[in-house]
Amino acid sequence: MKHRSLPLTAALAVAALGLTACGDSGSGGSGSSSAAGGDGSYTVGINQLVSHPALDGAAEGFKEAFTDAGLDVTFEEQNAQNEQATVTSIASTFANDGDVDLVAAIATPAAQGTASAVKDKPVVFMAVTDPKGAELVASDEAPGGNVTGVSDRNPVKEQLQLLKDVKPDATTVGIVYNSGEANSKVQVDQAKEAGKELGLEVKEATITNSSEVQQGVQSLSGVDGIYVPTDNAVVSALETVVGYGKEQRVPVISADIDSVERGALGTYGIDYKAHGKQAGEMAVKILKDGAKPAELPVGYADPANLQLVLNPTAAEAYGVEIPAELKDRADQLVEG
Repeated sequence: MKHRSLPLTAALAVAALGLTACGDSGSGGSGSSSAAGGDGSYTVGINQLVSHPALDGAAEGFKEAFTDAGLDVTFEEQNAQNEQATVTSIASTFANDGDVDLVAAIATPAAQGTASAVKDKPVVFMAVTDPKGAELVASDEAPGGNVTGVSDRNPVKEQLQLLKDVKPDATTVGIVYNSGEANSKVQVDQAKEAGKELGLEVKEATITNSSEVQQGVQSLSGVDGIYVPTDNAVVSALETVVGYGKEQRVPVISADIDSVERGALGTYGIDYKAHGKQAGEMAVKILKDGAKPAELPVGYADPANLQLVLNPTAAEAYGVEIPAELKDRADQLVEG
């Protein structure tokens, strides 16, 4: 396995030239890519929206699937630094590179930008909450085009229940999210529905980038807890949310496991490395076995593999105590 991360300026320069593909990758839109890599080797482009532990874990798991399959793969890894214009430029570069056999997209905005630019090669996404809502697939069962992948839809109700478990009298929960991320809006809507059942009123604060997280979280003054969805702008600035929560003695519940290790109180969620590996196994089927993205159903995490992860040290800093019964059920207890 080989890794090649081109300088971002180089990637943008290639995109700006608008080069036409040197040859057909063999993917043929909704078709497979079994003809690609005729010498037994493949090149896979990775378009990652931004770097934070959850997405980095997904990328690691994705690549691990190729190692396990014994494929000779060169990875062209690019990070858009949470800039949508850069996502588009990277995607265009991959679309016009005749050596790239398949493109992986990590996070909803990256998947949307990649799907728009890459039409004649397979695209496999991960860290996308609502693939159909993001207009990436016609349906989960039959994607219908050259795009398929794995959703990271998480159990929002069970995650919010953690707030009630540690703070039974909680009646309000605040959520900061990027209004430009479709996946975040889906989770906020789910939180509102779950809140009705749990007796929690949702207070929203919208932002447009990570630099606004501080202002957004401060606008949530008076809430009993804060829920952090799998919003890339907010997760990238998680320490800001955690710091505010500890200062105000307001528990922070996260949607992803990695954020618990960074100071959130807990979550009931997916392992992003395993999530990425699931997407990688799908990509292997496309490249090695000739599977067609149009016919590969969108994957979801097995509920049996969801993990309850708690951070007792963080709970203390938030001024609450995790019940012993909840600790006993935890799959993992982290400190930090």
